[in-house]
Amino acid sequence: MSEILAWAPIVANDYCKLTEPSSGKEYEEIYCIYPWLQAIYFEFELTWRPRELYLWMHANSWFPIACTIVYMAAIYLGQKYMEKREPYVMKKTMACWNLFLSAISVLMLTRMVPMLIHLVYTYGINNFLCMDPQNAIGASITGTWCMLFVWTKPAELFDTFFIVAHKKKLMLLHWYHHVTVLLCTWFTFTSHCPPGLIYSTVNLAVHAVMYLYYFLMAIKCKPKWFNPKWITVGQISQMVVGATVSVMSFMVVGKQGCWAKAENNFGVLIMYASYFVLFMQFFLKRYGVGIKMGEDKKKTA
Repeated sequence: MSEILAWAPIVANDYCKLTEPSSGKEYEEIYCIYPWLQAIYFEFELTWRPRELYLWMHANSWFPIACTIVYMAAIYLGQKYMEKREPYVMKKTMACWNLFLSAISVLMLTRMVPMLIHLVYTYGINNFLCMDPQNAIGASITGTWCMLFVWTKPAELFDTFFIVAHKKKLMLLHWYHHVTVLLCTWFTFTSHCPPGLIYSTVNLAVHAVMYLYYFLMAIKCKPKWFNPKWITVGQISQMVVGATVSVMSFMVVGKQGCWAKAENNFGVLIMYASYFVLFMQFFLKRYGVGIKMGEDKKKTA
């Protein structure tokens, strides 16, 4: 309980010198350490700290599981409903949705990258993988946006609605990825897993580009140089980074005062490894040299 209370609302003497009421510990925001960052923040971000939402997330671990069950049921019922119906056409709605997800990914990325660079540069990667995220980013602007990042994962389940409504093929990679990311981000955040900031930052970087691509496709304005192959390469690279960080976290588990948790690292590592296999299969099937050569032979036969 003391860990949760440590995230109590900050009391601002001004926007730089902050105090956490539960511990009395002084805290300095990232934009005070690097004043040039102040230009990127909105006024509301300086004081808005939704503590109640944070406490609710810690007390309701059933929520992501319930989302998963509802999601899988909705897929089954939705596909049954669409079996004898014509596909819907919702290009404009889908375009707006993808543009929103791309924009929010960029916004969150600008809030997380500065803190990630600062912590890794200041403390080193091994110390970073051991520190309690609550003490590092919990009560800060970065901590608030990390929490909101977790909430984007239930929202992203809505992606599947367009696939079902348009009667497109629903791939294992699609729904499996949505379900496991939702569960992983929720429990990584609420269990104070130190590498969470790295996982979320890399994920946001890939999603910012991916959803922009989906938006441009929906409005039929994709430039010729925007090859979707590189999005898949980015996704595969994300899995490599995530798995590497998980392995590095295993190496510091058990050290005195270290917050790295073996069970979380194991789950994340399995998740990233399975993603790597699925994305590699997708990449080779869609862009593989062998497949393309086979297609060329058929054309020339």
